[in-house]
Amino acid sequence: MRDEALLSIDGLCVAYDGANALNAVSLRIHKGELICVVGANGAGKTSLIRSISGIVSSSAGVVKMNGVDITGMPPWDICERGIAQVAEGRQIFGSLSVEDNLLLAGSLKRARASRFETLAFVYELFERLRERRRQLAGTLSGGEQQMLAIGRAIMAKPEIVMFDEPSIGLSPALTDVMFGVVKSLHAQGITVLLVEQNVAKSLALSNRGYVLENGSIVLHGSGDELLSNSEVQRAYLGM
Repeated sequence: MRDEALLSIDGLCVAYDGANALNAVSLRIHKGELICVVGANGAGKTSLIRSISGIVSSSAGVVKMNGVDITGMPPWDICERGIAQVAEGRQIFGSLSVEDNLLLAGSLKRARASRFETLAFVYELFERLRERRRQLAGTLSGGEQQMLAIGRAIMAKPEIVMFDEPSIGLSPALTDVMFGVVKSLHAQGITVLLVEQNVAKSLALSNRGYVLENGSIVLHGSGDELLSNSEVQRAYLGM
């Protein structure tokens, strides 16, 4: 029987040098949802994203996409399954032009046939990238590089986009722009997993949220439920 969730994680464990970064984490994301995972720095959020995308290996647990076990698959196969990641630190190719960065992501088998149509959509979403399309990506501002990282994920024609700490290093104004883009993508039917330290903005945007502490899920509920939770308010919102 196929798993009803678009993306399901069961009992995921990740360890570095014998120290656990994730302790039997389980969560579900259904098609069309915007789910956030929030927590303090060092809670294990990035380890979760990197394990799902195949960048780091898990020591236990299962990750399924559309009911198919993708645990242990190489990252490029996971991308072809429809999972795209906007990595912490952007991870763009600085020596390539903006447009070459985008077209490279559009070279996946699942994305190749419609890559120019998708490119037009990305330029519609980010007019700044259209203006800078011939410019070397490494010469962009931090905010522009974040736009490029998001655009590159969209070029892969994903079913789900995972954002890893997208507001890090951005000004408050650009942070608002970034969250607006996440909301816009979700409104167009893209499933989103948002991993963030900005608890208030993330929960306000999300259908459901998970709170991660010391590698373990300690709370789960709707965005509104978690925003009104006294533990969340005390630990993360300064209330």
